[in-house]
Amino acid sequence: MTPPAFEYHAPATAEDAVALLADLGDAAKLIGGGQSLVPMLALRLAVFDHLIDLRHVSELRGITASTDSVRIGALTTHPEVGASEEVRRAIPLLAQATPLIGDLQIRTLGTIGGAIAHADGAAEYPAVALTLDAQIETLSPRGRRTIPASEFFTGMWATDLDIDEIVTAITFPVWHGHCGFAIEEFSRRSGDFAMAGATVALRLDENSRIDHCAVGLFGLTPQPMRAQVLQAAPTGRPIHAVAAEAVGAAATAGLHSLPSDVNGSAAYRRRMGAEMVERAWRRAVQEASID
Repeated sequence: MTPPAFEYHAPATAEDAVALLADLGDAAKLIGGGQSLVPMLALRLAVFDHLIDLRHVSELRGITASTDSVRIGALTTHPEVGASEEVRRAIPLLAQATPLIGDLQIRTLGTIGGAIAHADGAAEYPAVALTLDAQIETLSPRGRRTIPASEFFTGMWATDLDIDEIVTAITFPVWHGHCGFAIEEFSRRSGDFAMAGATVALRLDENSRIDHCAVGLFGLTPQPMRAQVLQAAPTGRPIHAVAAEAVGAAATAGLHSLPSDVNGSAAYRRRMGAEMVERAWRRAVQEASID
C-alpha cells in the first residue's frame, strides 16, 4: 500500500521545526529516520496532512563527550552510536544495546531521538535511558527544557512531550569506578521485537559492596520501565551475598496485566523477564567484580 497524500516540509533549523509544529498542530508529524513511522503510513495505520522531515537539521546530530556525561544529538543514527569510541568507553550499556535493535535496515537508518520519542515498550534505547538516568533535552516555541528519563515515558507510545515540542538530544551520565553493564533479551526470531528484555547497571565500592544498581525492563509492559529491586539488592550489601534469582524475582514481582497472546502467556512472559534479569545481573556482576 501507499500512504495518503501529505504536504512535505524540510526545515533547516530546530526552531523552524517547532514553529511548524505549533502552526500545524495535530495535522503534522515529525520524521527522523522513519523506521517506525513509514510502515505505519504505508499501511495507513497513521494519517497526517503534513510531514516535517528533520534530516536537514544538522544541529541535531553528533556526539559530545565530557568527563561526566555523553550528549548525543537526536538525529544521530544507530550506526553512529554503535561506532562511537566515546560511547563504547563511557556508556557501554548503550553500545551493547545498539546491535540488538531491529534488523540491518532499522539499525542503518534509525535515530536515537526517534527511538526515544517513539517510546516503544519493547525497544532497547528507552530501557537504557531509564536504567542510566538519562536526561532528555527538548525544544518548543516556549524554549528549551530537560526531562529526566524517569518522567519522560508516560504510557504506551506516550511521552511528556508537548504537541509542539521535539527531542533535541539525550545526555547520559558517565558511571565511574568498578562498574558492570549488561543487556539481555528474548525474541522468537532475530530482528523481532523482544518479548522480554532487561538492562542492568551496577557499581561496587572498594569492598565489593553494592554502591548503586539499576534494572530496566522492556518487552513486558506497554511502556519501558525501571524495575524495583531494592530489597533484593540493597545499597551496601556485599555483591556475593546477592542471588541473581532474587533480583530477577524482585524485578518482575510488581508487573501487572502482562500481555497473553500467541507468543506466550502472561506467566511465561514473567518467567522469561525474570530469566533475562538474572542473566544480565550475572554478566554485570562479573564485569564489575574487583579482583
